[in-house]
Amino acid sequence: MKGFPGLLLLVFAVGVWTQKLPTRDEELFQIQIRDKSLFHDSSVIPDGAEINGYLFRDTPKRYYFVVEEDNTPLSVTVTPCDAPLEWKLSLQELPEESSGEGSGEPEPLEQQKQQVISEEGPELFSYKGNDVESYMPSSSPSGLYQLELISTEKDTHFKVYATTTPESDQPYPELPYDPRVDVTSLGRTTVTLAWKPSPTGSLMKQPIQYCVVINKEHNFKSLCAVEAKINADDAFMMAPKPGLDFSPFDFSHFGFPSENDSGKERPLMSKSTATKSRPYAGKQKVDLQKVCIGNKNIFTVSDLKPDMQYYFDIFAVNTFTNMSTAYVGTFAKTKEEAKQKTIELKDGKVTDVFIKRKGSKFLRFAPVSSHQKVMFYVHSCLDAIQIQVRRDGKLLLSQNLEGVRQFQLRGKPKAKYLIRLRGSRKGASMLKILATTRPNKQPFPSLPEDTRIKAFDKLRTCTSATVAWLGTQERNKFCIYKKEVDENYNEEQRKREQNQCMGPDTRKKFEKVLCKYFHSQNLQKAVTTETIKGLEPGRSYLLDVYVVGHGGHSVKYQSKLVKTRKFC
Repeated sequence: MKGFPGLLLLVFAVGVWTQKLPTRDEELFQIQIRDKSLFHDSSVIPDGAEINGYLFRDTPKRYYFVVEEDNTPLSVTVTPCDAPLEWKLSLQELPEESSGEGSGEPEPLEQQKQQVISEEGPELFSYKGNDVESYMPSSSPSGLYQLELISTEKDTHFKVYATTTPESDQPYPELPYDPRVDVTSLGRTTVTLAWKPSPTGSLMKQPIQYCVVINKEHNFKSLCAVEAKINADDAFMMAPKPGLDFSPFDFSHFGFPSENDSGKERPLMSKSTATKSRPYAGKQKVDLQKVCIGNKNIFTVSDLKPDMQYYFDIFAVNTFTNMSTAYVGTFAKTKEEAKQKTIELKDGKVTDVFIKRKGSKFLRFAPVSSHQKVMFYVHSCLDAIQIQVRRDGKLLLSQNLEGVRQFQLRGKPKAKYLIRLRGSRKGASMLKILATTRPNKQPFPSLPEDTRIKAFDKLRTCTSATVAWLGTQERNKFCIYKKEVDENYNEEQRKREQNQCMGPDTRKKFEKVLCKYFHSQNLQKAVTTETIKGLEPGRSYLLDVYVVGHGGHSVKYQSKLVKTRKFC
């Protein structure tokens, strides 16, 4: 990362050491927070308050804050908005006169400058990506903490929050034990969503409202990212070309009524506050809708297009702090029109398929060239499904399947294949399918017959658990994740976690234990063990193993619930 000019360091030296940095001296702190001008365009992070920042591409920015006493809890959270960030946190010792109550005469300017410009302190933490990431040691030494951020992709907004009282502050709403968003009802133009309420509202009685975000591109990791997308036409972005006017967003292209349809009903907008994106002329339209609905935890999205895939995100917002936390988003494809549409499969391309409970989908594969064989790769994410394959009307295959399966069928010149997929009776089904006449590396990783994780009871300790799982003859990458769960966590809850298509990218970074490669030509020896350390005594943990294939697609093994010993 690039450094800052000496002039800025000099300015900072004068500002920081001759005027005490904001710390959690409550009476003074409250005054400082009310006076927003203190922190406008400043390099100082106040204790216990979230600040908004802006980065120009490839231009680093540094922020500072003070921890005055050793063994102080600390939490630093950085939220990227519309671009990935690189950031690192380092520590410098406090000058003697700057610690404690800050009494005494300030040091001579040259000596202060020398201390700031002197060798940079040790790096405590670094991160690169677009996740909301936190550094949360249980205790930290006193000193001057330096946070440096840079965006290498584009100019971008971001947020930073730092506190030395994380246990009492808790400004971000807490997620429930099951943070997923469920699709409870699916129609041709409507989708009903439901989610567990945030304990911050239901148990701690803090003011929580939920915001629903709908779009056709991808899920979002933060509300900041959503707002950056919505406001992509603000002063920081590209100005419209001369002679072209702004045009309001036409919701008919997205499935929502346009602003001109004032006489029509607008179920999505009723009794709620909605924000609509509005692109600049000459820019691609942003199909995005945000609706805040109060403290309800069920919501029906209306006026969608039939047979269209949408992504849904829920954000819990603490209306007192205006800070938010993202649930694990979901996606769903609206029901087709009465005349069912056949999905065309492209050679060598993975297609996502959603099937409602007891429903069915038809897919068609028409190779463009002569072929001797056809390979079908299917990954059923949830329960078992039924697949039928016909070639020019003749039934070639009919069976139930679950997990990852592949089928090789004999080909014919100019043959066409019709695939019928029938969903489960238990609930909605999700799957991925690929058809090809040129099989090379299979898109999904190979799996053993048994995808259970075995825990060794005799090797359990108060702080660790030892588990094993099977591999195959193919060399694959395996990643193991852990998540602490409530003592009342049961088998029914574990079954809800079994969507095999939800990969490691949906997990929080601190849940990751490790990743490794292994295989064995001898299937009797294709087994690996791993000891998960750093656990708490008498706690329950849900362990997940993901196997990642060559194409980047992952499959999750069956989750395993383990409990550490309470007494050792």
